[in-house]
Amino acid sequence: QVKLVESGGGLVQPGESLRLSCAASGIFLGRNTIAWYRQAPEKQRELVAAFFPDGSTNYADSVKGRFTISRDIAKNTNALQMNNLEPADTAVYYCNVRVGPVSYWGQGTQVTVSS
Repeated sequence: QVKLVESGGGLVQPGESLRLSCAASGIFLGRNTIAWYRQAPEKQRELVAAFFPDGSTNYADSVKGRFTISRDIAKNTNALQMNNLEPADTAVYYCNVRVGPVSYWGQGTQVTVSS
């Protein structure tokens, strides 16, 4: 059974940083595409960052240069380092792993950026 558990969300002020983590069980992250999505109130869920099995990455234009996605194969975890946070980054963030046509999701973690 695949399980993804996010942690690290919280309330921060604009310009501050947060690090989200996603712990996986029942699946090996090293062989699959991992990603972080976010969903703000009354908005559609959007892709924030992706980490592909070959080590390449992809980012939404709105977070390029501020967010970094990474993978720790030994711990079977991945992380999203978020720097210089803005109020527009406020959302529930979800960890995602794709295995062929199947997507697995975590329960989400709230990130709130407010002064």
